[in-house]
Amino acid sequence: MKEGELKLLSFPPDSPPLSVIAAAKIAGIPLPTETSSAASPTLSFSNGLKLHGNYVILRYIGRVAAIPNFYGDNAFHAAKIDEWLEYAPTISCGAEFENACGYMDAYLEKRTCFVSHYFSIADIAIWSGLAGTGIRWESMRKSNKYPNLVRWYNSVSAEYSDALKEVTALYVGKKGLGKPVAATPKEQKSVNGNSSDKVKLGSKPSSEIDLPYAEMGKVRLRFAPEPSGYLHIGHSKAALLNQYFAERYQGEVILRFDDTNPTKESNEFVENLIKDVETLGVKYKEITYTSDYFPKLMDMAEKLIQEGKAYVDDTPREQMQKERMDGIESKCRSNSVEENLRLWKEMIAGSERGLQCCLRGKLDMQDPNKSLRDPVYYRCNPVPHHRIGSKYKLYPTYDFACPFVDAEEGITHALRSSEYHDRNAQYYKIQEDMGMRKVHIYEFSRLNMVYTLLSKRKLLWFVQNGKVDGWDDPRFPTVQGIVRRGLKIEALIQFILEQGASKNLNLMEWDKLWTINKKIVDPVCPRHTAVIEERRLLLTLNNGPDKPFVRIIPRHKKYDGAGEKATTYTRRIWIDYADGECISVDEEVTLMDWGNAIVKEIIKDQDGKITQLVGVLHLEGSVKTTKLKLTWLAETSELVNLSLLEFDYLITKKKLEEGEDFLDVLNPCTKKETAAIGDSNMRNLKQGEILQLERKGYFRCDVPFVRPSKPVVLIAIPDGRQQSGLK
Repeated sequence: MKEGELKLLSFPPDSPPLSVIAAAKIAGIPLPTETSSAASPTLSFSNGLKLHGNYVILRYIGRVAAIPNFYGDNAFHAAKIDEWLEYAPTISCGAEFENACGYMDAYLEKRTCFVSHYFSIADIAIWSGLAGTGIRWESMRKSNKYPNLVRWYNSVSAEYSDALKEVTALYVGKKGLGKPVAATPKEQKSVNGNSSDKVKLGSKPSSEIDLPYAEMGKVRLRFAPEPSGYLHIGHSKAALLNQYFAERYQGEVILRFDDTNPTKESNEFVENLIKDVETLGVKYKEITYTSDYFPKLMDMAEKLIQEGKAYVDDTPREQMQKERMDGIESKCRSNSVEENLRLWKEMIAGSERGLQCCLRGKLDMQDPNKSLRDPVYYRCNPVPHHRIGSKYKLYPTYDFACPFVDAEEGITHALRSSEYHDRNAQYYKIQEDMGMRKVHIYEFSRLNMVYTLLSKRKLLWFVQNGKVDGWDDPRFPTVQGIVRRGLKIEALIQFILEQGASKNLNLMEWDKLWTINKKIVDPVCPRHTAVIEERRLLLTLNNGPDKPFVRIIPRHKKYDGAGEKATTYTRRIWIDYADGECISVDEEVTLMDWGNAIVKEIIKDQDGKITQLVGVLHLEGSVKTTKLKLTWLAETSELVNLSLLEFDYLITKKKLEEGEDFLDVLNPCTKKETAAIGDSNMRNLKQGEILQLERKGYFRCDVPFVRPSKPVVLIAIPDGRQQSGLK
């Protein structure tokens, strides 16, 4: 019985079969699509027959496509293709992702394609698996960690760019596979022109991703930080959402520095913000500065004065604020255009008279929305600007500069956190008065973290008062701080995108972020051993080896990519004092990576403190029967001195109430340093490398080995379990 003509491909809205859609697109096979409530993809034919399952349908496409060898040129190659189709789902299994990348990278070292010398559905399956992970694969591509895999991926992407770009734009977001994105708000099209559902950013039904009035290929966004501090986790959400939407709609993001306040800004902040944005993997089209537009902003301000839409006001600041709150018009509001222009020139000159003035927009002093009550457009400030020196004595406010520069730079959508909601009407009104093109505002909720200050002013206080070691201090919520503490950027991206573009205010727990991080680092980070220096104990094994010997063992028992380490075995070994206190005479214990031992004698001093232990190896003993599994180190001169650093929150309250002073809730103990000794392999640790000290937790190497007298510094990485504070 013939199958008839292809009629429809249906699939779950959250799991589009990317490989099937891509294969059909590349092969030129028309494939109408729709979402359904079915658990797996279904291919329906005109005569009622159906095929079920992603790779079943992909094999069918491979057989009927008019592409040579698409499903192999003989039975063996077809079987090899089947082998790779079975392997492909491994890519999307979070913990196995890097293992899979490493395996495929090695496989492709001397190969152009996955099977034989031709492009096949095996390549499509693997390509789709990688593309479907979204930003996780994109960050790997940038790291150049898997050069052969990246070479192959880029080759496929370039060879079939038109088809694959169209498919990924519709079905793949930064977080990975999701519901198809709307091409425009009014008309949604699938890969072959059929209607489809919107993509969801994150797992919550409320966080639908849809930019109003967005057109595919025409979206232009901006991430516009003020260069008055380093990028923190709150800014990261804005940066990543901008990139997310740009990729969704095949648009672009620009990085703009909103440098309108020379008192707070510096080149140091500019340089580090660029570094942090690149760390996040945000691909910006260009870098611009609001200060590039100062001449045009000055012209616009003068134009508004001449049109009677702005006036110069010399009302003292506190009185002005009170009048705005009470809806009282300033005495200067009725000044003539000539008087306003005269005072404007005084402001430009930075004269004594000019320094008493500011420029205000003439909007509506009775509007219930107080942001529309004649906001300030320009203020005098004689401080030199970090880019342009002392050319100007006055600078535009954010409220004035932002709507102008957004329109001037061709921005289509301005992403702003919902804390600015009341100022949206002001933004649109100012653009209207300027006679400029309207820019659409898209709101998202500000990211707030428990026990965390995100105000740059407050963070600067910690830096200036020596409470932290700089903007990259591991206690800081800056990108550099949390990365230094051991957070993988992939975890931060996953954490932020899981929240979606919700407009609901949320206070997030750090534990959730560190739990995601642990799932990423645990499957791949190497294992090492450390013993706490204070009161460490010698355990003498009477039947232990007469001469030390060395074994080469894996640094990670389940991940070959972590490499190997040399472990020394001797009669006398070091153990932690805390472990010694738990041992009883004649108790059998397990020495990890060696075997069992029986402790025969526990020697104590006059105060009852243990000083050493004596025992015998019992390697034939079962590790299943012992209660204690001990980490240990051989007594050798090759051990490495370690400094283990633990950190706590800077404040003791989950969330500050409005008006509450953070100085009243400072945490008195935020850093703890513990001396330890580590295995000799730790001489080879590189700065930034993440490892697990067995039975002690995860650490990031902050200062690698230099010389024996200088300890290797390891920073403890939280693992998502609640900490009880440092002691």
